[in-house]
Amino acid sequence: MKNNFLKGIFIGTAVSCSITSSVTAGNLPQCPNVLLILADDLGYGDLSIQGATDLKTPNIDRIFKEGVRFTNSYANSTVSSPSRAALMTGCYPDLVGVPGVIRTKENDSWGYLSPNATLLPNELKKARYNTALIGKWHLGLEAPNLPNQRGFDEFYGFLGDMMEDYYSHIREKNNYMRINNRVVTPNGHATEIFTNWALEYLQRQEKEKNPFFLYLAYNAPHDPIQPPKEWLAKVKEREAGITDKRAGLVALIEHLDDQVGRVLNQLEKSGQINNTLIIFVSDNGGNLNFAANNGPYRGGKGDLYDGGIRIPAGMMWKNVIKPGQISDNLLLLMDLYPTICEVAGCKTDHPIDGISLLPTLQGKPQVTNNRTVCFMRREGGMNYGGSIYYSARYQNYKILQNTPWEEMQFFNLEADPYEKSPLPKNGVPEYQKLFRQLTEHISSSGAVPWKSQAQVKNLTITSNQK
Repeated sequence: MKNNFLKGIFIGTAVSCSITSSVTAGNLPQCPNVLLILADDLGYGDLSIQGATDLKTPNIDRIFKEGVRFTNSYANSTVSSPSRAALMTGCYPDLVGVPGVIRTKENDSWGYLSPNATLLPNELKKARYNTALIGKWHLGLEAPNLPNQRGFDEFYGFLGDMMEDYYSHIREKNNYMRINNRVVTPNGHATEIFTNWALEYLQRQEKEKNPFFLYLAYNAPHDPIQPPKEWLAKVKEREAGITDKRAGLVALIEHLDDQVGRVLNQLEKSGQINNTLIIFVSDNGGNLNFAANNGPYRGGKGDLYDGGIRIPAGMMWKNVIKPGQISDNLLLLMDLYPTICEVAGCKTDHPIDGISLLPTLQGKPQVTNNRTVCFMRREGGMNYGGSIYYSARYQNYKILQNTPWEEMQFFNLEADPYEKSPLPKNGVPEYQKLFRQLTEHISSSGAVPWKSQAQVKNLTITSNQK
């Protein structure tokens, strides 16, 4: 696979290692554990450390306070599957076959993870990492795109896009809960189930010599907004005047925070926290239909305005990241791939689009906004019609469509950070340059299929039968 659009190429060789607390030149521990926590639809402003006044998230806040908090952090898309594809491949989602949401119904599924894409766990296995996914996958419902087939040694979680109930774990009448390839029916709230599995995994890893990569991907706070009853009651009692809709989301987020705290406590208890890079991010902006808080930014999930793609992001790594750091360096989810690879000493030998942020984590000067970056989403329905819509940004200049049928808008985020007033664009060099670069990207993505041959054949047969 060749990606030809403004590469941050990261090439090198793999190393083998076992876990150790020793420190190399540059004050970096060798082969640290990596815990990557991904929330689902958590808005930029829906943490207390991010300015929310009606919720309390002390455990997630801890990650941000005891490490570095990124204030200029973005998902690669405004919805789930594309963002997860970027996270797992280090590439733009449409360049690995996932421009939109992968769903159960093939006629409403808008992505197919490229068989040519090298996923992050495959890279880490070169350095003898044990790799585990616990929680939501959302990059394929069947072979060959199941987690164990794409680099994860262990998978305890949910294959699909969303659960229709946090307790029954059903989607479109399908049970997508798995332990590796085995269908399971665990009892309880999904957030607690995933946490329990994570604790069991961490306890097993205490006895192992090799480091681990744990990708802990919660469904929360994605709808349905279904917190445990006692958590909802606590919020309503504490927050006078809060609406029922907002109370439900706050309770679901606080319940998620409590479960993150259980994971941190286990790392403390075992001592693993002393040699673990902990990353917390969201997959896209919060859903405004459920009273999410995206800070002062316009829009929410589904929008390519900043409210739909700007995300909370923080990293904690004892004795490496100085506590209390705040960085306005540009971060995209696809940057986590090369960052984690460099931390693990396992550099990739194929082109990717993300850049390593390790210098930022070490407190060194780093420029990360001297690149044009793209955001995209393909979607069906009357508003989108199966087409794809894009945004592109270079430094403070941004162009976007918010549906495929809209005229392109042009913003200067320095003068208008909340995207209230589109600028004139005719003859403006900055607009023209961005538009040309976006066009080049779209041209490159045209070579990448987002349906498998089997899916296309099945859709053709279905259509002919009608």
